[in-house]
Amino acid sequence: MVVSRPSAADIDAAARHYGFHLDPDAQPGFRAFVTRTLGSYDLVDELYNQIARPQTPERAYQFPSPDENPLGAWYVTAEIASGADGPLAGRVVAIKDNIAVAGIPMMNGSRSVEGFIPSRDASVVERLLAAGATIAGKSVCEDLCCSSSSFTAASGPVRNPWDAARETGGSSSGSAALVAAGAVELAIGGDQAGSIRIPASLCGIVGLKPTHGLVPYTGAIPLERTIDHLGPMARSVADAALLLSVIAGPDGLDPRQPNGLVTVDYQAALTGDVGDLRVGIVTEGFGHRHSMSEVDELVRSAAQRFTEIGCAVGEVSVPWHRHAFHVAAVIIIDGGTYQMLDGNGCGLGADGLYDPELMAHFATQRLANADQLSFVVKAMALSGHYGLHALGGATYAKARNLVPFVRAGYDDALDQYDVLVMPTTPVTAQPLPDNMTELGPAMGKVVNTAPFDITGHPAITVPAGLVDGLPAGMMIVGKRFDDATVLKIANAYESLCGGFPTA
Repeated sequence: MVVSRPSAADIDAAARHYGFHLDPDAQPGFRAFVTRTLGSYDLVDELYNQIARPQTPERAYQFPSPDENPLGAWYVTAEIASGADGPLAGRVVAIKDNIAVAGIPMMNGSRSVEGFIPSRDASVVERLLAAGATIAGKSVCEDLCCSSSSFTAASGPVRNPWDAARETGGSSSGSAALVAAGAVELAIGGDQAGSIRIPASLCGIVGLKPTHGLVPYTGAIPLERTIDHLGPMARSVADAALLLSVIAGPDGLDPRQPNGLVTVDYQAALTGDVGDLRVGIVTEGFGHRHSMSEVDELVRSAAQRFTEIGCAVGEVSVPWHRHAFHVAAVIIIDGGTYQMLDGNGCGLGADGLYDPELMAHFATQRLANADQLSFVVKAMALSGHYGLHALGGATYAKARNLVPFVRAGYDDALDQYDVLVMPTTPVTAQPLPDNMTELGPAMGKVVNTAPFDITGHPAITVPAGLVDGLPAGMMIVGKRFDDATVLKIANAYESLCGGFPTA
């Protein structure tokens, strides 16, 4: 295949982008050099098509009607199974729609991805099918996964099963709503600032952001490599642990995963033996500017209940927690703009498996549908462009250099306590806004969740109880790669409660 060649106008545009002032007599020489160089691009295209391009499988799917999709939580439905007799045999799973299921349309909540059909299954999808799961379809997510509320998806708002006039939280909005409503038993979500834990908290289910790198991200549309996570969403901690046991571990393709990664049977770790564990209530996780006092009080009360099963409970201060959100914001905004938007959905400069078909599709559709992107995506893009160009990306570099200090702040607290707790979100589910350009509802719930995306610590949300009939979540954070302890103490709390309420 011969790639397109640049026109004189293309060379002039590239020169302007880099601030070059080309002598008119020199321009044809530069154009000729670029044209010759593109011969290598032709050969790479040919080789890729011969030996590396996957064949898209034929899989049946349908777009549900509004009557079949009352919460707006399904993007597309299907019934995909391998027939394997594994640990998930007979279990039904929804897949967040930023994760590739081969042969099934992917939208990532955005007109910029709409119409794309992946050729490969994501690593987590391969593992689910090998374990016997049935994939029931793709769950709606927010526009390019850039919202902690549930009104930015191009397909429309996702409604909370507890109150259909309220948000589910985002960006794994559809996954949370489907699990909470009982439409599926299990779901996979993605988390870059709280996008598993926030909707799980607001919908009254369990959501785990595993340690960064524990679960391969291969085949999911990234936001920024240093904060990309996939993880389980379920009604019980035991099911979350089972799901993690299936999807965790190295795939040999994801550069986010460390060498020598070791996993355990996370479900077998739910022994109930937690009497020697220490629970630290993080002072700075409470009393934020927009916190509901009822949520703060409920979570403090829930944390104190650990004493009933023999745990030591104390208060611990992590001063970096008040700054960590701002460090995370810079990384998310500048990094996400650079990798996801300017990087056409995947970015460059890392090892691993790429999806060139997605990149080509996104490069065209993002510009063709730019005006249809959500207000939140546009605001992030404008902020990130300024940070990268006017500020030279230096603030991103400073934020990355601060991450070890943030991580050490939590690690110091985790030297004193086995887990840390705080509210997952400072509020319960809010009414879906009339004004879909409001940034507050879209971004205001990440103050406690986003820090652990940049530090990589595992964090789970479990229902702490109800406030005015709506769920509120308690977040439990543990040492990196000690996801088993986080799950064990969360499971002990669930047993203490006699199970969690359902919508």
